[in-house]
Amino acid sequence: MDVMTDLQFITILEMVDMILDGCEDINEAKKKIEKLIEKRKEKKEKAE
Repeated sequence: MDVMTDLQFITILEMVDMILDGCEDINEAKKKIEKLIEKRKEKKEKAE
């Protein structure tokens, strides 16, 4: 079972705050998050 530390949780919330900052609506925020997820998946696949 993976357990998230308080620091990891705070870091995630800070990142979400940065993503949402400057977004005009929820759809723009979703698109930014989707791009970040895709980049992370690509980076992980290259590492394997």
